[in-house]
Amino acid sequence: MTELEKIFKGKKITLMGLGLLGRGVGDAEFFAGLGAELIVTDLKNADELAPSIDRLKKIPGITYHLGGHRLEDFENRDMIVRAPNAPLDSPYLAHARERGIPIEMDSSLFAKLTQATIVGVTGTRGKSTVTHYIYAMARATGKTAYLGGNVRDTATLPLLHKAKAGDIVILELDSWQLQGFEESGISPHVSVWTNFLPDHMNYYKNDMERYFRDKAAIARFQKPGDYFFTTPEIKEQIESMFGPSKSTCVTDMRFPEDWPIALLGEHNRTNAAFAITAARRLGIADEIIKKVVGTFTALPNRLEFLGEKKEIEFWNDSNSTTPEATIAALKALATKKKRIVLIAGGSDKELEFAALAEEIKRTVTHVILLKGSATDKLAALLSTDFPTIITSSMAEAVKSALAAARAGNIILLSPAATSFGIFKNEYDRGDQFRSLFLDLT
Repeated sequence: MTELEKIFKGKKITLMGLGLLGRGVGDAEFFAGLGAELIVTDLKNADELAPSIDRLKKIPGITYHLGGHRLEDFENRDMIVRAPNAPLDSPYLAHARERGIPIEMDSSLFAKLTQATIVGVTGTRGKSTVTHYIYAMARATGKTAYLGGNVRDTATLPLLHKAKAGDIVILELDSWQLQGFEESGISPHVSVWTNFLPDHMNYYKNDMERYFRDKAAIARFQKPGDYFFTTPEIKEQIESMFGPSKSTCVTDMRFPEDWPIALLGEHNRTNAAFAITAARRLGIADEIIKKVVGTFTALPNRLEFLGEKKEIEFWNDSNSTTPEATIAALKALATKKKRIVLIAGGSDKELEFAALAEEIKRTVTHVILLKGSATDKLAALLSTDFPTIITSSMAEAVKSALAAARAGNIILLSPAATSFGIFKNEYDRGDQFRSLFLDLT
């Protein structure tokens, strides 16, 4: 029997949240494969979760309770593994806590059990790019490195079968996943926190302090010998809330002025600076780091250049779900000195759109908005004579953008809002945009 089987075989585990991004599927495979008695519960029903359930249909030992949660699935269990975005006041998690049942999350549970070196990356913006930068730099040295955390189609727990002492695991961690680190009282060995901006205020009920507290778990529990890379402002706020850190905190991140960079925008120079500083701490030589920075291209849905059709450039920034992220994209593309037609809008996270509206007026010729509560807020801030079209599908949005654009223009998808309502998630939104671009003749 393996060490993992000793831990999980025969254990009664409830997996709260299967989802459609592949992470819940991987976790279910992990627990069932080790002989756990697994209940999978999700608010979505079987039809909505069909792609995920189909991937698990040949795996025995899984019981599904879908279309809602049941209190009985949160009692008489050995462990609850909760979804990242479970409500702070979830009655089901409260029910489990009252009964003394351990509540875990995938990334923090992995961090507790692995012997590998953990690099954690968070930030309201930039965490995906920094995570993949560091991963590419580590791989370029020949080191064994793995990606985990908030990465599409990548489950973290199965890495326990692979990662060993001396390996590096780079985890992209959002504030929800960091709740698991706080509850477990642990932090990564090397932590990066890029920035702190308003986000997820619909979840946090406009409580920025609670949002900060969740993020702060990236460094709060570090030990002597650990490293934390962040901004002076974040360092100061952590120390004022929780006292001085036991780790080494670095706040001076600089991008070498004579280095080439493949990514567009000042925000990506900042992202690169964080990755460079962390990679140096991991013992990666500047020669390798510089080469990666000079060749690393945009991740899917993150200011990704799709190509040119009809003499128009198409840029996919679907994962920009805050006004600040879309402002950064507009400023980056403004350096190309081309007229921009913007596709934006969607569901609101109780964020402010005034600054984005002003940036749109400065840099955008037409805005195509996808229906949603954020669209209503943004449209109200634009003047009545600003060229604005509201649409209800990506196909309609692209058609309208093409009608507004001219040769030499840019069509940019950068929504500044979440995708729920019209799309399954921001990845589906970006995938649809990419597919429509590829279908153009």
